[in-house]
Amino acid sequence: MKSETGFDPAQYDRFPTTEPRPAGEEEALRRVWHAPSGWRRLTVVNNNYIGTWYLATAFLFFLLAGVLALVMRVQLAAPLLDILPQETYNQFFTMHGTVMMFLFAVPAVEAAGVLLLPQMLAARDLPFPRLSAYAFWAYAVGGLCFFASLFVGLAPDGGWFMYPPYTSKTYSPGINTDFWLLGIGFIEISAIAGAIEIIVGVLRTRAPGMTLDKMPIFAWAMLVFAVMIVIAFPAVILGTLLLEIERAFGWPFFDATRGGDPVLWQHLFWFFGHPEVYIIFLPAAGMMSMIIPTIARTEIVGYRLIVLAMLATGFISFGVWAHHMFTTGMPPMTTGFFSAASMAVSVPAGIQVFSWIATLAIGKPRFNAPGLFAMGSVVVFVTGGLTGVMVALVPFDWQAHDSYFIVAHLHYVLIGGMVFPFFAALYYWIPMTSRRALSERLAKWIFGLMFVGMNVAFMPMHLAGLMGMPRRIYTYLPGQGWEWPNLISTAGAFMLALGILLFLYDLARNFRFTVDDDAGNVYDGGTLEWLPTGLYSTRSIPLVKSREPLWDDPGLAGDVAKGRYFLPRSATGLRETIITSPLRAEPQYLQIMPGPSAWPVAAAVFTAGFFLALTVQAYSFAWTSGILAVGSVIRWLWETDRRVDLESVDIGAGIHIPTYVTGPRSHGWWAMTILLIVLGMVFIMALFSHAFLWSNQQGFWTAPLPLSVSIPALALNILAVAVAIAARPMLGKGPGAAVAALLAAATLAAAGLWLGAIPWLDAGFDPAMSGQGATALMLHALQANSVAIGGMLALYCAARAMAGLLGGPRNNTIDLAVLFLAYTGIQGFVAALFPHLFAAL
Repeated sequence: MKSETGFDPAQYDRFPTTEPRPAGEEEALRRVWHAPSGWRRLTVVNNNYIGTWYLATAFLFFLLAGVLALVMRVQLAAPLLDILPQETYNQFFTMHGTVMMFLFAVPAVEAAGVLLLPQMLAARDLPFPRLSAYAFWAYAVGGLCFFASLFVGLAPDGGWFMYPPYTSKTYSPGINTDFWLLGIGFIEISAIAGAIEIIVGVLRTRAPGMTLDKMPIFAWAMLVFAVMIVIAFPAVILGTLLLEIERAFGWPFFDATRGGDPVLWQHLFWFFGHPEVYIIFLPAAGMMSMIIPTIARTEIVGYRLIVLAMLATGFISFGVWAHHMFTTGMPPMTTGFFSAASMAVSVPAGIQVFSWIATLAIGKPRFNAPGLFAMGSVVVFVTGGLTGVMVALVPFDWQAHDSYFIVAHLHYVLIGGMVFPFFAALYYWIPMTSRRALSERLAKWIFGLMFVGMNVAFMPMHLAGLMGMPRRIYTYLPGQGWEWPNLISTAGAFMLALGILLFLYDLARNFRFTVDDDAGNVYDGGTLEWLPTGLYSTRSIPLVKSREPLWDDPGLAGDVAKGRYFLPRSATGLRETIITSPLRAEPQYLQIMPGPSAWPVAAAVFTAGFFLALTVQAYSFAWTSGILAVGSVIRWLWETDRRVDLESVDIGAGIHIPTYVTGPRSHGWWAMTILLIVLGMVFIMALFSHAFLWSNQQGFWTAPLPLSVSIPALALNILAVAVAIAARPMLGKGPGAAVAALLAAATLAAAGLWLGAIPWLDAGFDPAMSGQGATALMLHALQANSVAIGGMLALYCAARAMAGLLGGPRNNTIDLAVLFLAYTGIQGFVAALFPHLFAAL
């Protein structure tokens, strides 16, 4: 069946066009996509550069966290050593866990997505290259500032989980905890920005013909990964916000003496924290499912089962968070549910492992560098999975909880499920970005040292844990039987470190970054990232007919390089890519992409400055940085929102697609919808917090206000939604009418916020006095944030209208403002209604 653009993949036997392309066409494409030189290289947005820098920064944090781990292992090598004072040790283990989880694991796989997905999908780039640049710079600047706190004695010391009340102002009066709360909240914003980019990129920028059942498994993994970030990360963002507000203003969200509950933090943190493990594992598993078929020289066994297993893992992982809380005294029915879910989540992981084993069994595996690390990953990850099933059993967890058995389990899962696949991926894909591949001879030594060292380091920890050694201790007394397990673990850690040091030597000797003169398809992979590429990705965008197109059509690479497929030139003289339909990958329109810009860099630096200044209580500098960050974002958006004179272009084979669309077909509409899901999840977590404290702290609960006092606020928010939705049709009467409707909707939402919050304050619901008042007013605080952003969007539309840039009925700027303001009205309605529903029992 043909699409509305006339695209019918069945009509093409090999390629859409056979005639030679005009001379100079490829050179013009190079000029359009060139990267700046000198210091302006920092403004580059090409995925080749951003992805490589992203990966390099993530690997740097991996090394830094590893150095902290070695120092801790020396401290624990024998009883009563005094290498580190207790306070410094607490900072080291907090920073080690935090950096590994927040600054290495998630950013590393997100960086791999930025680097690999455009090539795998044969897109020119991901749809928001400046957003990728912002995400990288925010992560790099914020992460390095966060890590630097260690050198001035201000590093957080409450563990990477930061449980209150230990991290409350009473027990942690310094700003160490504030560095963690504001720093991690900021870094998670960077992760969410990258997730939005990945979701829209995977669903909307695939090559024509690459239907969902032909998509590379890594793309499926990154899609599930990004969706999980969108759902899970808002919980920790809200948690860090609540704890920081408690520390700064005394609102008792987690203070049990004033109607809060420290267990609320555990629910918010682990609702993020356990899906986090699978957020890390799934992209690594996707890499494995790409590498193993190549080293086995056969297609992956059970492609559809693997995809279903990834979807099932993503779904089930949100039902297992409370298995970290079995010792908090939860009811037996609750612990039974979470125990069952914790064991069930191992089933889809097992499906993937058996698929890899079957692929290796039916193929002819080669024991090259990626193959060794992939096979080692299977062994280590399965070992960690077996101990995971053990701790999912409640009676066993009660015995092993907070012991070194859990430390061993965690590291087996993370090293086997992420670190080893990461090294396999480095060996496999570095030839795509380097003039030389890494050494196969050295790889065998590196793998041997890392594999043996890892097992020597962490296997004895199981024994130490079962012998009673607790986690998070900086020393121990002799005579408890822990000496030998700890000494052996320390020796293993240094063996593992030696392997990584040898890898760094090989990397320094062989890695030479390039965009068009790389080592090439060293391992003979069959997917599209091995097409000849430049800064513009592929010379022409191919028609995809199978999952391993380079294996099934050996002449494909040559045809792509000759420009015989879609979009072999710059049709408008600007950077472009084809936006395709989400399911069937039919060409829908041509996206005009932005080029290099300093504004994403400035926005990231000023955003980091805002959070850092808040941490050290330099409020004047904080607000200055915040205003400059907002201004940088507005300037970035202003120059990105551009049009071209051409209504449509020919992308090849006589297929014409438009250069501009609006509504749900637009990639911007998709991005705004995902952003609203993020905001909605933050708000839902706030609703959960209010309901949780109501159910657990009834002694501090008083009767809420009658619903009648909030009727004006409810009515104004409903009216705000109606007026916002009416703004889009008003474009037909001119941009002025639409902008007036948006401004009116923002004003109504602001009035609804005021009338919703003031009655609670007037009635004496002081947020500093009880958890009830704190959570009720927090709902309105979140609404105030949305109202402020909605107001800025309306003013932005007004400014563009005055500049004559809102012409005609086809304007996405209005669409996005309508979406946001309609959401704001709905959220305001719920914020005004919800606190009335929870009466004292």
